[in-house]
Amino acid sequence: MFAQQKFRIIQISIILALPFNNMKSCFRLVLVFTLVFFSILSYAQKFAYVDSEYVLSQIPKYKSAQLQLNELSAQWQLEFETKFLEIDKLRKDLQVEKVLLTRDMQISREKEITKKENEAKKFQQDKFGTEGELFQKKSELIRPIQDKVYDAINKVAKNNGLDFIFDKSGELLMLVSNSKYDRSDEVLEELGVVSTTLEKGDNLPPQ
Repeated sequence: MFAQQKFRIIQISIILALPFNNMKSCFRLVLVFTLVFFSILSYAQKFAYVDSEYVLSQIPKYKSAQLQLNELSAQWQLEFETKFLEIDKLRKDLQVEKVLLTRDMQISREKEITKKENEAKKFQQDKFGTEGELFQKKSELIRPIQDKVYDAINKVAKNNGLDFIFDKSGELLMLVSNSKYDRSDEVLEELGVVSTTLEKGDNLPPQ
């Protein structure tokens, strides 16, 4: 019976996928296969979900780390913008004074501006690049917390005999969610964190 139902679901997904002939249909494609995925899993009923954003928002160390990262980011962004304001002023001054300068003096000033531009771009890359200081600081502060959350989720899955736990705030769309399958508070319990949120609803369709 399950095999027949599974085959029927796959048939439906293929039919629905046929009109997907342009980039604007990508969302429909994700929608269909998400529905198919959850439909297949629902027969086993050994799945649940957590809201990782909610879980992290309840952890004081995460809040503190985010605040520290935001302050660093704002500080470095201000420094970067200040550097380019200085460069912009130098460029405008050069345009005004150009008629009074010799060719060699113009070249010297242009080289100075180019040098400062390169320094500013390097500063931006060093601070905000994929391997920059902000990325490294984020790994230093956030990664250990994420690892603890991951371990807690694994314990919840093991304690409840769950085969799958999905992340409601992840890339896999949670089109409909019923709070009875939400294990977020159990994850917080494993972490020794008391939730400060009084009520969490679901997003079930209206009856």
